[in-house]
Amino acid sequence: MNSKMVFAISLLLALVTASVVALVGRPAVADEAAYEVWAIDQSDTTADGGGTLYTYQGNTLTGQDAAIAAPEVIDLGGAARSLCLAQTGTAPRRPHMMLFNAAHSHAVLAFVATGHVLFMDAATRAPIACLDVGAQAHAAFPSPDQTYVVVANQNGKLLQRINTNYATNTFTLDGAATLNLATCTTPSGTACQDAILRPDNAPICPIIDATSRFTFVTLRGGGLFVVDSTVTPMAIVAEYDKATIHPNGCGGAETGGKMYINAGGGTAANPLESDLYAFPLSGFTTAPSPPNTPAPTLVFSHDARGFVDSHGAVLTKQGGFLWVADRAANRIVVVDTASSAVVNEIDLAGAVSGDPAPDLMAISPSGNRVFIALRGPNPLTANVSGVNNAVGSTPGVGIMRVERNGQRGVLQAIAPITHIVSGVEGADPHGLAVRLK
Repeated sequence: MNSKMVFAISLLLALVTASVVALVGRPAVADEAAYEVWAIDQSDTTADGGGTLYTYQGNTLTGQDAAIAAPEVIDLGGAARSLCLAQTGTAPRRPHMMLFNAAHSHAVLAFVATGHVLFMDAATRAPIACLDVGAQAHAAFPSPDQTYVVVANQNGKLLQRINTNYATNTFTLDGAATLNLATCTTPSGTACQDAILRPDNAPICPIIDATSRFTFVTLRGGGLFVVDSTVTPMAIVAEYDKATIHPNGCGGAETGGKMYINAGGGTAANPLESDLYAFPLSGFTTAPSPPNTPAPTLVFSHDARGFVDSHGAVLTKQGGFLWVADRAANRIVVVDTASSAVVNEIDLAGAVSGDPAPDLMAISPSGNRVFIALRGPNPLTANVSGVNNAVGSTPGVGIMRVERNGQRGVLQAIAPITHIVSGVEGADPHGLAVRLK
């Protein structure tokens, strides 16, 4: 065999190898910051609650090997439950949402079947403080400046603030800051909860802007409030009705001077919904605005498609594209944030999972992977019996390979999460976040 032929064969093998790597999954970027992926299974581990925290090292979730990734597993029915019992007198149930503070030193968990908000030391995984805000802590969002957490007390119809000092591990529920969304009056003089304008003011997800001043509060019955969350009590500065903003939003992201907020389904009154709005942040000040001002842009509405339920959103690297998950339709809608236009829809059902039911999402530091909480066959929250908008067949953490800077993506693999009770799969992942180490 002459040298030219040897060179040609070697080049061909190199090209084939490169193609195979591209197909089955690239390794993590060499200079990517070390990170972890945290995921919560809501299913009970004790008779009165619990739940399970799974912590994966980021370099174990880069491709097909994710199926055998070995996470650190923490039973939230253990030390976390004991701490909550000691500090509040009651046990937390159903850990639902989870976020990190800006320094990634602490995790903040909200328990949706009770009113508990749990603060954990992210490095040691130790629970360090537990507060009970009342009826139901659906979501707890830390402010970017790390001075407070806004809590959506869903069935209590309260927006509440916990003042935070992460350096001293001091977390205090500020009762004077509370905004009662069922009984308050808007700046225009109308009732906050109104049978026509906003029929059900249970707060769903409070998304805080980068200035740490304005919180966008989505409502179960439709409509939205923008709140100055730094004053006491917190104050409404913009009010929207249900005709302008549809119900059940729980997905938001800020980029390019815009705040994106979705609307979704998951309730008996509104099981199916999929919309996305873009608000111009320059239009908000501490002075109250007239109703439905500044006007949001409707980026998309997929309600006419029927079986849709948007829930969860994530920005790709540098904020060029926004991914919005649709857990009913098993797709991700891709929005170009420069134009606020839909540029792609990624269908997730296929060889990796026939029914993934994508929910909350988070992105790796390099931006080459997006991780998704995939719901189980017996979802414990936001699923309407008979509609099955949140039912999935492969509970776990989905690993998406990001392509073309976020315009496209591929579901590569799933790190499975299972919790068998009496022969039935009860695992139901929901809360998910990426932590920089």
